[in-house]
Amino acid sequence: MFPRRIILALLVIMVAVPCVSRAAARRGDRSRAEHPAWQVEIFRERMIHFTPGDSTRHDSEEAYALGSGRVAARTIALEHPAAPTRVTARVATRPIPKDDLHVHDPWDRAGNVRLRLPGQPDIEIVKFVTAYGGVTEHEVDVTHLAPLLTGPCTFLGFVDTWSCPGWRMDFSLSFEYGGANAAPDWARGILYEESVTAARLAAGELVVEVEVPAGLERVVLNYLVSGHCTDGRDADEFVSKDNVIRLGGEELLRLRPWRDDCRRFRAINPYCRRWSDGSWSCDYSRSGWCPGDVVAPLKVELGDRLGPGRQRLSFDIEDVRPEDENGHFGYWRVSAHLLGWED
Repeated sequence: MFPRRIILALLVIMVAVPCVSRAAARRGDRSRAEHPAWQVEIFRERMIHFTPGDSTRHDSEEAYALGSGRVAARTIALEHPAAPTRVTARVATRPIPKDDLHVHDPWDRAGNVRLRLPGQPDIEIVKFVTAYGGVTEHEVDVTHLAPLLTGPCTFLGFVDTWSCPGWRMDFSLSFEYGGANAAPDWARGILYEESVTAARLAAGELVVEVEVPAGLERVVLNYLVSGHCTDGRDADEFVSKDNVIRLGGEELLRLRPWRDDCRRFRAINPYCRRWSDGSWSCDYSRSGWCPGDVVAPLKVELGDRLGPGRQRLSFDIEDVRPEDENGHFGYWRVSAHLLGWED
């Protein structure tokens, strides 16, 4: 038999623990009530098209065209009641119908939504490739970019179309407050290149220098990359190539971006071609991407290898297919940003 005083103590603990849990839950609920989640709609039914002679035809008071119409731009001020603990991006692309059976752009097209801030390269919020003439909708956790998504922000929505009309895009951001906070304390874009070719790399690696603040315990490099070719043949879309990242001239990482699960997206690729051997073009494995899906960042844990002060990173892609006699070549779309967490 337990002494009476021990039994009483246990009863007090059993009663107190649920009370503490309920109190903590109430504090969390109160925090969320004080700062409820909110959504910012950046683009709604925004036209993406290729019209070099009249790219402004679809401009509005809120959004305007860049890049011959293939880029939609909007600047908006994001004012938060508190530091967001979770940020979710939602992007949808829809081809514009030509008639009941056809769309104006039936091809798979590279695209992204990116953030443009003064003094740094564009940051890819969501990188994707459209389906072959199909509708896509993506929901992506972008909490890692929370430190940058505040104040005046310029958002760019891009689809690499050569049609007019081409596509419509929706894009929004949702912010949540309260609860566990996974957002880093520091973030910075360091690289954005839409066409890294053999000719470009012949002049040397892509070199960036960045000032890393003191007090960061953990640093992560997010590398977003996809390989393509201008004629849909072989390298660099269907032949893997080494991507090499160096820190201060020393090799940090060597990888071959590759996706071999593209078959599962066939249902959203209505205009993909079936070849004589029975295969479907949307099913083929590719250099880091699939038609109809996002391109997720490759995360490189740097730990304490990237210390405070000015640091030099370089990016190289080996054996990129050079331009041939018909003017076709391989190329890579790459971007990178750094994230840091304090002690």
